[in-house]
Amino acid sequence: MQDLRKHRNLRNAAAILLRWRRRHREKISDERFVLLISFFVGIFTALAGWTLKWIIHTIEHILTYSFSNTNANWLYLIFPVIGIGLTMLFIRYIVRDDIGHGVTKILFAIARNKSKIKLHNTFTSVLASAVTIGFGGSVGAEAPIVLTGSAIGSNLGRLFHLSGRHMMLLVGCGAAGAVAGIFKAPIAGLVFVLEVLMIDLTMGSLLPLLVSCVTAAAVTFSLSGMGTVFEFNLSNPFSVSRIPAYLALGIICGLIALYFTRTMNWLEGIFRRINVPYKKFLFGGAMLSILIFLFPSLYGEGYSLIELLLNGKNMEEWQEAMNGSFFAGHANLLLIYLILVILMKVFASTATNGGGGCGGIFAPSLFLGCVAGFVFARLWNMNNILGIQVPEGNFAMLGMCGLMSGVMHAPLTGIFLIAELTGGYGMFMPLMMVAVGAYLTIKLFEPHSIYAMRLARRGELLTHHTDRSVLTLMSMDSVIEKSDKILYPDQTLGDVANLVATSKGYIFPVVNKQLQLIGILRMDDIRHLVFRPELFTRFRVSQLMIESPAILKVDDSMDSVIHTFDRTNVWNLPVADQDGTFVGFIRKSTILSVYRRILHDFSQD
Repeated sequence: MQDLRKHRNLRNAAAILLRWRRRHREKISDERFVLLISFFVGIFTALAGWTLKWIIHTIEHILTYSFSNTNANWLYLIFPVIGIGLTMLFIRYIVRDDIGHGVTKILFAIARNKSKIKLHNTFTSVLASAVTIGFGGSVGAEAPIVLTGSAIGSNLGRLFHLSGRHMMLLVGCGAAGAVAGIFKAPIAGLVFVLEVLMIDLTMGSLLPLLVSCVTAAAVTFSLSGMGTVFEFNLSNPFSVSRIPAYLALGIICGLIALYFTRTMNWLEGIFRRINVPYKKFLFGGAMLSILIFLFPSLYGEGYSLIELLLNGKNMEEWQEAMNGSFFAGHANLLLIYLILVILMKVFASTATNGGGGCGGIFAPSLFLGCVAGFVFARLWNMNNILGIQVPEGNFAMLGMCGLMSGVMHAPLTGIFLIAELTGGYGMFMPLMMVAVGAYLTIKLFEPHSIYAMRLARRGELLTHHTDRSVLTLMSMDSVIEKSDKILYPDQTLGDVANLVATSKGYIFPVVNKQLQLIGILRMDDIRHLVFRPELFTRFRVSQLMIESPAILKVDDSMDSVIHTFDRTNVWNLPVADQDGTFVGFIRKSTILSVYRRILHDFSQD
């Protein structure tokens, strides 16, 4: 009863806001109103991100504050399994919806779902990821909070009945605010939306995105202080003599990003083939707990290791990275330990999500990059390559930029995010070199980021290519013309004449008894016969029909549909489902009309 009363109160509040908006529509245009909403999106998103981080740190502190630094901690075998188990039960029995792959969900919502994201995504990802990561899940909190922010923007847009173009912009505002808030990085939030979500930058979109970013960052600064996320004291800034090392690090980061991407896809394929959820949980939980027990650095987001490698000065400090593991106290094994961590991180992250947990790859990318940059610098210095010594802390920071640029295919996001995360603005030149090197390296092997490749395979990815973006935003349902005017092969010409007399169509499907398409009948081909009654019983439809130049499928992408029209050079094509059952026709004129309308909405500034 109480829940029903709360729901009614929320509905009444929404109705009041909607009536206010309708009364002031003439005074406040949609463009100005979106600016106002983007301000609140920034506030709500920052509060959600701060809450998520607080819950994670609280759970982690309660569970691990008494752990030994020198001996193995057996509870590492239990806590991660409890975390993903609780998350799995929450998602399976309470949420009852897939809330994983947060950024991919946003891309899909923009491209195929009119920027609509379900209301529960405004809070379910926060709860699920907090439990997963707090108990040791080796993933990040950033992608879930990005989904949360986008869901906030989407649902506020739906509440006020805004257009699809403004809905898309508010989804971007939520994502930008999430990145800006959780990382205290307003510029990175803006660039992330442009590079990863691929929302085009116009004057109409720039201001709302900036408002959300600045607002979210300001709220987070007020709640958690003015310091950067990672404490970093820059020493030995950019040097021309180190350019070969910067370029080499970029290439190495690109190759590690490729390993991370392909291994994660391979492991996700294994989890997809396990159809029983509890088997996934057992498999993922066992893999995760064993890896964290052997390599405690894989516990949670791993930000403590990042702080250590960024600011450590000597082997005595660096070897703290092995605390709680069987490697503890063996300084000579540090590089071996860190290399194993690099190799195993992708297994731990995939096991977390595959086993039922919830988290993203922002933090794993930063973690991997930091470790990779440090290992690269140590090996470079130990071998005295080119007779140049490089600072390990600086290269740990640069590695974070390189991995993020490579995994996300977003070099600008990597550059600005790491600069804002660490305050390392004096390293802009090396950051750019490493980011570009990593990006160009992985692009040789993978055309799309780990977020986008799932949608790209299905032709559902929105890109900066306007023509492809408009085709992606179009749906088959919007262009299929359904009709119940069908013919059977044993019908006569007289039956065709009767059908023509009651129909405005000039092309008709011919189907069998199972309603499967077997041909088409065109008026142009029978016009000289259909007005001669003496021939009505002489000809059968099977004699008059022709084979269709092509048959479209209901799940074809619009890009594929356009290519089929170009190849066949016709103006009408039939559509069938996977069983061959006739669905309707698509006319090229209809496609052009819908294309023009979407292009106008998509391009309007």
